[in-house]
Amino acid sequence: MSTLRENNEEAHLASEQAMASRQDFQTLYQENLNLIYRYVYSKVGNREEAEDLTSQIFIKAIRSVHTERGALSVQKWLFQVARTTIADFWRARYRIATSSLEALLDSGWEGPVQGEAVEINTSPVERVQQILQALPVHYREVLNCRFLLNLSIRETALQLGLSEANVKVLQFRAIKRASDLEKVINETR
Repeated sequence: MSTLRENNEEAHLASEQAMASRQDFQTLYQENLNLIYRYVYSKVGNREEAEDLTSQIFIKAIRSVHTERGALSVQKWLFQVARTTIADFWRARYRIATSSLEALLDSGWEGPVQGEAVEINTSPVERVQQILQALPVHYREVLNCRFLLNLSIRETALQLGLSEANVKVLQFRAIKRASDLEKVINETR
C-alpha cells in the first residue's frame, strides 16, 4: 500500500514539475516574443520569414531551456539561439553551388567571351581614399584624426581646435556622408 502511495506522490510531483516548467516557459515566451521577433525582423526584413524563424527559435528553446538560469541569462541564451538560427537561415539561403572548371568545360562552357566586360575590384584602401577625397576638408580631417591616427575625441578636438561636442557631431556627419558617397560609388560601377 505504501508503494502505491509513493508512486502516486511521485507522479503528482512530476506532474506539478511539468506544469511549473510549462508555466515558466510560457512566461519566458510572453516576455521575450516581441524582443526576439523584432530582432529577427531587423535581420531578415520580411514579416513571414521573421515569424517562421521566431517560431523555430522558440521550438529550439523549449527543447533545451534551463529555467534554473536567471531571467537575464535565459534571455542572453535565447538571443544566442536567435543569432545562430538567423545565421543558418542566411547560410542556407545563399548557399552557392560551386562547380569545378572541368565540370563547366564538360558541360559546354567555352570560357569568357573576348571583349566581355570584366568588373574591376578596387581594393578597400583605394575605395577609402576615393571616399575621403570626396569629403569636405573638415570632415576628412576629423576622420583622419579619429580613425587613421587613432586619436581620442579629446585629442582630436585639441588637434583641430574644436570642442569635443563639435568633433562628435562632425564625426557623425562625416561617417554618414562617407556612407552615402560609398553607395554612389558602388552604383556607378
